[in-house]
Amino acid sequence: MMRLKSFWAQIWSKFLRHVADESLLRKGDKVLMAVSGGPDSVCLARLLSQLQNDWRLKLHILHVHHGLRGKRADADARFVQNLARRMNVPCAVVRVQTAKLAEKERRSLEDAARKLRYRALERAAARLGFSVVATGHTLDDQAETVLLHLLRGTEPRGLGGIPPKRKLGKAVLIRPLLTLSRRDILETLKVFQLASRRDETNLSERFTRNWVRRKVIPLLETKNPRLKERLAKMSARMREISPPKAG
Repeated sequence: MMRLKSFWAQIWSKFLRHVADESLLRKGDKVLMAVSGGPDSVCLARLLSQLQNDWRLKLHILHVHHGLRGKRADADARFVQNLARRMNVPCAVVRVQTAKLAEKERRSLEDAARKLRYRALERAAARLGFSVVATGHTLDDQAETVLLHLLRGTEPRGLGGIPPKRKLGKAVLIRPLLTLSRRDILETLKVFQLASRRDETNLSERFTRNWVRRKVIPLLETKNPRLKERLAKMSARMREISPPKAG
């Protein structure tokens, strides 16, 4: 238990330092949190709720139901609604038609889901009057994104990976967990005894990102255990050289 508490103190310090260094939040901000029910987004909701009173944050959860995975997706939505209820935070569920958009625009399901998810977040922020939208992207997501861009071929801007913040309509999209690893996330859930949902599609290696996560990164880490941190530092330098496009 002592080891867990010590590890949690390091995670909390890392989280606060990232928020401060990137100027992600100000006291009194109205923050719309994207919560899927997975470990990362549950951790996001919990950490921001830790700041809620001291920073006078107004929090709201948005869950996007992608119309995929049938009853499992319905269970995800109920899980998020119950989580919001326990946290005493308002929650909205938005349903989108991912398969329909994928077919219409000849996109992959993954790409269509991403487009609809950000569209839903932008519209909800405008409708509810929220100036900040927060997502649960982590250090692992950053490393995966940079490697994916390398595999597919990219301009220097692409090596900047996921920016800590960017515009999303009239709101600002922030990634408060971008310096936390997946291990940090899971340890945080242990500290607060929080459950999370598992999306079984994240196990399928037919999706390139999952293949990078499950095969490529572990292999590269046998040669460089700090690979994710090194890639994150490189992406930060690249964003200084070639800033991401606005919007």
